[in-house]
Order: sequence, then structure tokens, then C-alpha cells
Amino acid sequence: MKAASVNVLGAALHPCSHDPLTGYFRNGCCDTGPGDRGIHTVCAVMTAEFLAMSKYLGNDLSTPRPEFGFAGLKPGDQWCLCAERFLQAHDEGAAPHIRLAATHERTLDVVPLEVLQMHALE
Repeated sequence: MKAASVNVLGAALHPCSHDPLTGYFRNGCCDTGPGDRGIHTVCAVMTAEFLAMSKYLGNDLSTPRPEFGFAGLKPGDQWCLCAERFLQAHDEGAAPHIRLAATHERTLDVVPLEVLQMHALE
């Protein structure tokens, strides 16, 4: 039996979003595993600024891709971001708000808790 996933606060990982359905495993949680090389563990609330930066950097999250069942993200949508991309957005001054309770503890391998707390909604 798989152990329950833990968030950056040391408690059980909360869901991030079921609409749009997010997560590396598309289970609504920012869960991770050995195959998740991008570490999709940060539950972020999309902003126009972040979406524009991501598109500029080559990861267009706002354009629908129906062939992949992806409707495209808009400001206000919650999505599991790669920890490195979140840190890059923080460094560039374009980090979105995040939900700590829905951000997986593996994020702490990449992003310091103090940085996450700066952008936390809760």
C-alpha cells in the first residue's frame, strides 16, 4: 500500500485542481514519482503574467491542445507547475500565488520553504 503524499507543511497533500484536471498523474494532486523528471509539484494559481512568461520561455500553457485533451489555462486556474519553473518565475518577478497545502514536499528539494511562503495564498 502506497503511503499518503505529504505537502510542504508536513501534512497530508491536498488536491490542487480537478477542473482543469492537473498533476503529473492527472489525478488532481501535485503528486510525483520516479518518472516525473520535471517535478510537477507546485500547486499554483495561474496569472496572465505567469502564463505570458511561460509561453515566452517555450511552454505555452494557455493555448488549447485538444489532441492531448488540454483546454488551455487561463488566469485563476490552478495547475501543478514544475518546481524549477516556479523558482525561475520567482527569480524573474513573475511567480504566481501558490497553495502550500496542495504543494508536494518534494518541491523543497528545489525551492526553499521561505520562497514558497512569500507566494502562498494561505
